[in-house]
Amino acid sequence: MTSLAQQRLLQAARSSSPMLADRLVAWQRQQGRHHLPWQNTRDPYRVWLSEIMLQQTQVSTVLGYYDRFLKAFPDVAALAAASLDEVLTLWAGLGYYSRARNLHRCAQAVVAHHGGSFPQTAEALMTLPGIGRSTAAAIAGFCFHERTAILDGNVKRVLTRVLGWGEDLSVSANERALWLAAEAVLPEKAKDMPAYTQGVMDLGATLCTQRKPACLTCPWSDICIARREGQPEAFPVKTRKLKRSSRESWWLWLEHDEQVWLVQRPATGVWGGLWTLPLFDSEALMDEAVLKLGAQTPEIQPAIKHVLTHMDWHLHPRRSLLATRPRAADLRHLAGEAVGADAHGVGRWVPVSELDSVGLPAPLRKLLPAG
Repeated sequence: MTSLAQQRLLQAARSSSPMLADRLVAWQRQQGRHHLPWQNTRDPYRVWLSEIMLQQTQVSTVLGYYDRFLKAFPDVAALAAASLDEVLTLWAGLGYYSRARNLHRCAQAVVAHHGGSFPQTAEALMTLPGIGRSTAAAIAGFCFHERTAILDGNVKRVLTRVLGWGEDLSVSANERALWLAAEAVLPEKAKDMPAYTQGVMDLGATLCTQRKPACLTCPWSDICIARREGQPEAFPVKTRKLKRSSRESWWLWLEHDEQVWLVQRPATGVWGGLWTLPLFDSEALMDEAVLKLGAQTPEIQPAIKHVLTHMDWHLHPRRSLLATRPRAADLRHLAGEAVGADAHGVGRWVPVSELDSVGLPAPLRKLLPAG
């Protein structure tokens, strides 16, 4: 059942729709961002790639990755034909590795089920791996001029402020109401969709920022309810906080003849599909494994604090040299001992000179010597 507050939100969106859309389109064309490499294309492959990379990641970080991906995989067919290892190697350091796995699966689905061409509607795009409602709308709006709304974090902030929507977005009914409002303020002309979609992104990224928004230069300044009330930073409201945890692990850095023993992470979870040193829940378990291998007493390396969205991971590297290469069976057993659910049992020796070509987590890439 729709609440009175939700009804008022939709009414406010509909009544202000033409003014909001027209102003934003004009502002974006004159003052919005036009220098980013994915802004001057209507190629759905390039737009899709940028949208996936930009999820929870800053533009400055994405720029280099975007360029390297396009050089390695210039089109969706090239990405689909690549191995997951190749994709993860290029993605390493960008984080949220499920995005890379879904990127690969999505490319394969586009080639296998759509003849190598992306579907042209948001509804059809959402059937592809890793493409949610907002990403699908961005691709459809930019590339095919479909009148459909995006609602990422920046857009939620912009719309809740201009419409004065102070209800808790951790309540699903309130977020659904904001989706309806986002649809209601779209421009009437389909040809304006690329400028509008880019404009609402630009507004959130450059002016309507989380702290100290630049209200005086905003095209919606005089009609923004949050500014009128003098508290734009109070929007959006979301009370549910992500609970953070802490974890401690020991990394066993085994070396023999200028090669490092790496094990592959499970396909799901943190660093899914990447290659890493064997992990242990305690130093005692690691020492036991070292003893079985007949390796040198591990050399203590400085601890690393790896900050994830949901967890602080304290990693303790221990480096141990091997005079002779252990039997393959012993090393497989070692991989199987690595941190309970993280155990994967797949490992290989990688020459130090080739480490740059392996998909490694960012903290491990910094720890291990460059090739």
